Amino acid sequence: MNDLESYAIRATDGDLGHVKDFYFDDQAWVIRYLVVDTGNWLSNRKVLISPIAVDRPDWAGKVLPVSITKEQVRNSPDIDTDKPVSRQHEMDYLGYFGYPYYWGGSGLWGMGVSPPSMMTMFHDRTGTARREPHDRTKFGSGLDHDDPHLRSCQEILGYRIEATDGDIGHVQGLLVEEDTWAIRYIVVETSHWWSGHLVLIAPEWIRHVSWAENTVAINLRRQAVKGAPPYDSTAELDRMLEMDIYNHYGRNGYWAEHEEPEFMISKR
Repeated sequence: MNDLESYAIRATDGDLGHVKDFYFDDQAWVIRYLVVDTGNWLSNRKVLISPIAVDRPDWAGKVLPVSITKEQVRNSPDIDTDKPVSRQHEMDYLGYFGYPYYWGGSGLWGMGVSPPSMMTMFHDRTGTARREPHDRTKFGSGLDHDDPHLRSCQEILGYRIEATDGDIGHVQGLLVEEDTWAIRYIVVETSHWWSGHLVLIAPEWIRHVSWAENTVAINLRRQAVKGAPPYDSTAELDRMLEMDIYNHYGRNGYWAEHEEPEFMISKR
């Protein structure tokens, strides 16, 4: 996630701005929106870009191409990114771009596991992308309130990690899966607790997050975390390394039900 900050967002007709932050769903642990600072061309307005719009990244050029125009962004529903994003705002936003809702299904993205798969299912059902607002009577009943499950990725950095028997470190970063935009690991800095190193903790091992107390409680003991395989942020995280992590904790890997992922590697 840290690596993606300041990446340029390139629309089909020019640069929109750069990545400032991300909103993630703290129930599914998936990035739902990129917060983009538009700079001078839109009076420094911050806008939301859904991963649905993101095309193949240009890692060398630090560019995230998106399949929308600057004019579409200019006319998109105005959302104050300094306040909680309500479900009503999301409905207006997704309806404006003709995107299906990501909630209400069994997958990470509606009935799909990724934004492209969700769009494929949506087009197969409707025959074409919709550009008019969704039918709120069918999809939006009871959802017009602030959604407390959308959180800033910047906010969680520095949160304390509490094992079942005491503090163990703090959140240093997040590792995001490229295809699904799922947060697969929290990068934990342990050096303040002992002569430690970076370790990875999967979101499914979290018992709860206290947003008021800036704390992430995990269902692991300190000694287990201390003996975990160290994470090298300069190396690619491949499946063998993931298996070592899950085997160390005696947990089953998430990948049994998913295709092979590619990872965005955090270097901080």
